[in-house]
Amino acid sequence: MRGGWELGAAAGGPLLLCAALLAVGCALGLRLGRGLGAADRGALAWLCFDALVHFALEGPFVYLSLVGNITDSDALITSLWKEYGKADARWLYLDPTIVSLEILTVVLGGFLALVLIYAIVKEKHYRHFIQITLCVCELYGGWMTFCPDWLMGSPNLNTNNWLYFWVYLVFFNGVWVLIPGLLLWQSWVELKKMHHKGFNSGKKFQ
Repeated sequence: MRGGWELGAAAGGPLLLCAALLAVGCALGLRLGRGLGAADRGALAWLCFDALVHFALEGPFVYLSLVGNITDSDALITSLWKEYGKADARWLYLDPTIVSLEILTVVLGGFLALVLIYAIVKEKHYRHFIQITLCVCELYGGWMTFCPDWLMGSPNLNTNNWLYFWVYLVFFNGVWVLIPGLLLWQSWVELKKMHHKGFNSGKKFQ
């Protein structure tokens, strides 16, 4: 039982890499968001981190999975995926569902994150359309990552180890549910305000 609480040496490097990407993403997002409100600065920090994860971590995963598999690769980035594979074994080999979702995530999710960053910084009219689309894509990806395995009784998920279950599976994946959910709520509130503003303006001219 005690082993479930211990942070293995193999986990240190991947977790530090994630922390470094988070720090870079937050710094870049806050810099881009100078002069904007707190909510938009926070959104930009998340989106920069999100884009970095899609391109710097998941992009290499897709490539290595298509040309071989993570288990047999000696590439430096595979240490992260080999560590995560201890929690979800599907990431160690060419699982069609996982790789298909990751292709969609890297190509569409990464591109939408960059477009949304631009839309927020430049205050474009299509900002919330892109934001809603990206958030729905992220939530869909999370659902389709786990639902097929749940329906089979979770044979690939390691739920016996505290680190692998609560940190790797619940926390890291939960972040991509919580924050897209909050951004969807932000879009709902802002679109509602725009609707009421347009409706009230229209009434003045009647």
